[in-house]
Amino acid sequence: MKKDLSNIKKAKYLLDKNHCVAIPTETVYGLAANAYSDTAILKIFKLKKRPKSNPLIVHYCKAEDIKNDCELNSSFIKLYNKFCPGPLTFILKLKKNSKISKYVTNGKKTLAVRFPKNLKTEKLLKSLNYPLAAPSANIYTQISPVSKKDVKDEFGKKIKFILDGGSSRVGLESTIINLVNKAEILRLGGIEINKISKVLKKKLKYNRSKNKIQVPGQSNFHYSPGIPIRLNAKKQFSDEAFILIQKRKRFDKNYFYLTKNKNLKEAGKNLYNTLRKIKNLKFKKIAIEKIPNIGMGLAINDRLKRASKR
Repeated sequence: MKKDLSNIKKAKYLLDKNHCVAIPTETVYGLAANAYSDTAILKIFKLKKRPKSNPLIVHYCKAEDIKNDCELNSSFIKLYNKFCPGPLTFILKLKKNSKISKYVTNGKKTLAVRFPKNLKTEKLLKSLNYPLAAPSANIYTQISPVSKKDVKDEFGKKIKFILDGGSSRVGLESTIINLVNKAEILRLGGIEINKISKVLKKKLKYNRSKNKIQVPGQSNFHYSPGIPIRLNAKKQFSDEAFILIQKRKRFDKNYFYLTKNKNLKEAGKNLYNTLRKIKNLKFKKIAIEKIPNIGMGLAINDRLKRASKR
């Protein structure tokens, strides 16, 4: 416990000095910095090689912490009470007197906020007097990290500190819901659309913007291991790693299972870890069998579709 507290104090010290720190969440590891500081936020974009046009998600500990930055509404309260802390991001109207850096929002009048479910990060947020902007701790367009080791793979010694919180429990980024004007899903993720619809008692649509990046995760090419991916494969070619979601009777050294029995939540949790493992084993190509396009499979297929773009 003492070591954990000292690590949180170290993370706080560096964040207070406007440095970037990698933090664990239930979705993926984030590259965090003071959301009120232009200097700190610009360091995130530089480290990630991320276009400044791509806005960031800001992480808070609890709902009352956002009252100075955002306007709340009844839909937010309902969803917050049901799913937070957890893998759900809300787009809310930004207050005029908010101290959020203009680089976080790319000058927009809205803000993406979420409440991560990880004890260490929750303790860290409680210790700060500012929220944390924290996109995934990876180089832009590449595989999201789900462990401390993954972050080291991405950045080496370029990050001052990584707060170790074990492996990410969900393994896919948060679902993003726009709650300004009409409620709509802008990114598929850790919470299924039907569960959100049930709470709001209305059918929600997934609005994928193909031309304009409104929120994180909407760029056409993203989540990539840097090698070609072939989707909906029925069999592998000799030079391919083969990703499967159902166990085969015969063993092959090039087989990699997301899950052995089509458990889509387990498959989502293991997706990025599997892609990174294949990349590190120096395979040149990847084939992936068809993933059922239901439940968490919708988010998995969204990630794979973007990762396979060339």
